[in-house]
Amino acid sequence: MVLWVLLLIALLALAVTGVVWLVRSMSRSDAQNSAPSRAELDRRYAAGEIDRDRYREARQDLEG
Repeated sequence: MVLWVLLLIALLALAVTGVVWLVRSMSRSDAQNSAPSRAELDRRYAAGEIDRDRYREARQDLEG
C-alpha cells in the first residue's frame, strides 16, 4: 500500500516536472527566434533606414 502511494507521488512529480520543462522550452524558443529579428530591427533603426514610429511598431510586433 505504501509503495503505491510513493509510486503515485513520484508519477505526479514527474508529470509536473514535464509540464514545467515543456512550458519553459516553448517560451525560450520564442525568445531565441525573435533575437535575430530584433537585432536586424535595431540595426535598421541605427542606420536610419526606418523612423522611430516604424521601429516602435515593429518592436511591439516582435514582442507580441
